[in-house]
Amino acid sequence: MATDPIGGYCSESGTSDAEINGKARRRSINSVVFDLVAKAGSNGGFATSSAGKGNNGFYGLAQCRGDVAASDCDACLAEAANHTLAFCHYASDSRMWYDYCFMRYKNANFIGQVDTRADASVTIRKEENMDNPKPFQKAVGKAMGKATAQATGSAGLGRVKEKYTPFVSIYGLAQCTRDLAPLACAQCLSTAVSQFGDFCSAAQGCQIEYSSCWVRYEIYPFYFPLEASGRATTDMTKYTKIVVP
Repeated sequence: MATDPIGGYCSESGTSDAEINGKARRRSINSVVFDLVAKAGSNGGFATSSAGKGNNGFYGLAQCRGDVAASDCDACLAEAANHTLAFCHYASDSRMWYDYCFMRYKNANFIGQVDTRADASVTIRKEENMDNPKPFQKAVGKAMGKATAQATGSAGLGRVKEKYTPFVSIYGLAQCTRDLAPLACAQCLSTAVSQFGDFCSAAQGCQIEYSSCWVRYEIYPFYFPLEASGRATTDMTKYTKIVVP
């Protein structure tokens, strides 16, 4: 399941360009995408790249979730590279989200800029709801506040466990792409967490994936290192996609 995309976004296709521009575009995109895969593996699961000039100049970014193993990161990015080319057909703007990684390219320099576009994001919530939604959401807010504080600090990744009842804990994760400055990261995470109340309400689990950051909470351990009875992948049969452009 970790190698299946949970969402994708493509702008207009590049196949209608003039032949020479189409070839130049494909060369630039191929160069960026596969350069990202090669670089990220040796750079802690993060890379940026660029290729081409003018209308055929493209920029790319790839990042793995900070808690996953290097081998899982490599496998995820390799799958993302292949899938984005097949899925988006060399569109000028492509974004692909997975449980373990994210890959993006665009024919404009977006590196270092916050992107929380609603039409190019993914929101997934778990079907089952809690019996007492208000205190549960308050506990979620507390957990995610701690996670986002960690993510915007030196750690770059926030992981927390917050006890809700003696038998139920909330597990939260927050992370920004590593090209963002701390203030920009905080802005992105704040926007993402603010959407939980609108889209997730009393859901037992929810994740919001922007192009610059992602946040998620569950009532079971899903991040690494796992607790003894934990699981780390998303069972999509129990979730509903709310926003998938």
